[in-house]
Amino acid sequence: MTTVPQNIESAYQVCHETALAHYENFPVASNLLPKHLRRPISAIYAFARTADDYADEGDMDDEQRIAALQSYLEKLESILSGKNASDPVFIALSDTISNFQLSAELFTDLLDAFRQDVHKTRYANFDEVLSYCRRSANPVGRLLLELVKINDSQSLQQSDLVCTALQLINFYQDIGQDYDESNRIYLAQDEMQVANISEQHLAKRLSDTSFKHFMTMQICRADNMLISGYPLCSKIGGRLGLELKLTIHAAHLVAEKMLTENDVFQRPRLNKRDWPKLILRTLFNIKPKALKDCGESAKVPS
Repeated sequence: MTTVPQNIESAYQVCHETALAHYENFPVASNLLPKHLRRPISAIYAFARTADDYADEGDMDDEQRIAALQSYLEKLESILSGKNASDPVFIALSDTISNFQLSAELFTDLLDAFRQDVHKTRYANFDEVLSYCRRSANPVGRLLLELVKINDSQSLQQSDLVCTALQLINFYQDIGQDYDESNRIYLAQDEMQVANISEQHLAKRLSDTSFKHFMTMQICRADNMLISGYPLCSKIGGRLGLELKLTIHAAHLVAEKMLTENDVFQRPRLNKRDWPKLILRTLFNIKPKALKDCGESAKVPS
């Protein structure tokens, strides 16, 4: 058995602690994963989480955020060219990329999406939102598939559906926070216009009948995408497949809770009573059912 150098072990530990330090409704690098995947998944998560924080967190202005992301890109390019890193995240990431032959463009896509977050705050249509998700969320799923050597077109499509759905559900949980803190709206402007929804709904937190109906359509569409990707779990199999099932069930329950809230700005959270139910559904491979009130308006994008 190959011994991992101590500095790499320490770097992976930093990545794992980063994963544990951030609250998520969805499990990240949990103990359900097989040990040989826990470290690389922690490294991928720490890379994405840290870069995302440069775009979102703290008191930096836009110019400083772009500079921080550019420096992060240079660190990535450095390890991709074979140079040694001093940053623990990149020490671990370099080891992961080398061991699993991961695609460099998936990491650069993530950074491109985070740079976009700094300067783009409105989306003209749903295709623009999907384009953002293609770079901000889908690369993570594709990297996980590369870890287990799955690369057929159907699996990639299903992975993209799940990752995009997770991103959208996260947007809808944080709709008020994104507007208040970052002046961002991840809703399609043309769809808002057709539904007679304005930014005043967000500015004044107007959870009226029209906005509730509009958000129901958004949530249902995302949840249908999530369910459409569920068959990927069986193809992956093993403990990683179980992790994906648990993640999908957790996101599905969050979507369900959002539909039952009278206030669309209320962020639902999973509690201790939810997890036994989610674990049982995962272990018995119970496919999530379409949410009530979801009709033809919530079709999955082709």
